[in-house]
Amino acid sequence: MVFISGNVQKQQLLSKIATNDGHGENSAYFDGWKAYEIDPFHLTNNPNGVIQMGLAENQLCFDLIQEWVVNNPKASICTIEGAEDFKDIAIFQDYHGLPEFRQAVARFMEKVRGDKVTFDPNRIVMSGGATGAHETLAFCLANPGDAFLVPTPYYPGFDRDLRWRTGVQLFPVVCDSSNDFKVTKKALESAYEKAQESNINIKGLLINNPSNPLGTLLDSDTLRDIVTFINSKNIHLICDEIYAATVFDQPKFISVSEIVEEHVGCNKDLIHIVYSLSKDLGFPGFRVGIVYSYNDTVVNIARKMSSFGLVSTQTQHLIASMLSDEIFVEKFIAESSERLGKRHGMFTKGLAQVGISTLKSNAGLFFWMDLRRLLKESTFESELELWRIIINEVKLNVSPGCSFHCSEPGWFRVCFANMDDETMRIALRRIRNFVLQTKGLNSKSAVKKQCSRSKLQISLSFRRMDDFMNSPVHSPMNSPLVRT
Repeated sequence: MVFISGNVQKQQLLSKIATNDGHGENSAYFDGWKAYEIDPFHLTNNPNGVIQMGLAENQLCFDLIQEWVVNNPKASICTIEGAEDFKDIAIFQDYHGLPEFRQAVARFMEKVRGDKVTFDPNRIVMSGGATGAHETLAFCLANPGDAFLVPTPYYPGFDRDLRWRTGVQLFPVVCDSSNDFKVTKKALESAYEKAQESNINIKGLLINNPSNPLGTLLDSDTLRDIVTFINSKNIHLICDEIYAATVFDQPKFISVSEIVEEHVGCNKDLIHIVYSLSKDLGFPGFRVGIVYSYNDTVVNIARKMSSFGLVSTQTQHLIASMLSDEIFVEKFIAESSERLGKRHGMFTKGLAQVGISTLKSNAGLFFWMDLRRLLKESTFESELELWRIIINEVKLNVSPGCSFHCSEPGWFRVCFANMDDETMRIALRRIRNFVLQTKGLNSKSAVKKQCSRSKLQISLSFRRMDDFMNSPVHSPMNSPLVRT
């Protein structure tokens, strides 16, 4: 008689999708989150804990959101002022979404893109966050075994969002630091040819603009090259634009929708945009994701599929009211941009003072930190070894480049907008002190000399930082809403 172990027997009772590794949780990206969950930093309760710098969340403008909510109680059906609308919002709603919600989101998308393009509310399809939007498009555009080209480095969640339940593959378009990880025609053609040689059917190209993890933008020439490329191959283009309103410096954001409008001969049926309110407004808990497709068939199919991940009508009602307030929207976009720019500048300048460079960027809630000089060897094994030290000893959850499929070891994504000012200062101090201690000095005298100089630099730089911190910079933790 053959006995089957308990774990094997349990797995046999479940589906292959349920028991495979397609979620992608077995990566350093998610391991960092687990390390934070076990030992989370708190200013008073756990000051030596792990600081979460692996979460791309925009918490810098919650005071503006709270102010609007307090001044507009009728926007919520859970207030005395808004309760009269409770029944109409609570009963069954069509999966097209509330008309006022789709109109408000379309208008917000236009505003974020500088009013250079218009969006048809009837093409707005809801989903459970950008995660649901990506999976819905993968189901609509590809069959199991088909693949999408994706420039590297790319967001680790794409492996889960597009692959896990759909059976679709992601095929890398290798980009490197020699040209600041720019997407080139040569790289696109090379990846496509390699896929063809491997008998992999390419159904589309997925791009992230602004880029996660790079924090960079695609310029108009690159976008035109991309649109020309997908048209020549007759494959789809999915453009993830969920960080569109996080641009804090020049050049300005250019949406693929602008290129589509001016591109003569472009097959619009191949163009699809993913958007969300998780990053631009800082509402990941609301799970508001959007599919905007220029393809009528995709819109109709995606809308049917949205039944599995609708946005609650209560959320739609609140969002519609908020985004219809154009004075608030303009103020929020401008103020968020300014605060993100200040926070980004403080972090990157503080690192530069101890010789740590970052990729030049002007968008996103993160930056791409270069620690290649701190690696024992130029290998991904050495990168992970360094990352474990940063997690376990320095107590910072920064994400290693290998989890983003980066082609070069030694790069790390650092998130900067998900913490208050004091936590930011502590995180920066930890990074700086660690770097100063691990620069590979060759003698004790050199160490002493460097430490003496570094202490002076730290003293001076933090004196300047204290001056900055004493200026009226908004902290989300000062908001009564956040404290609650």
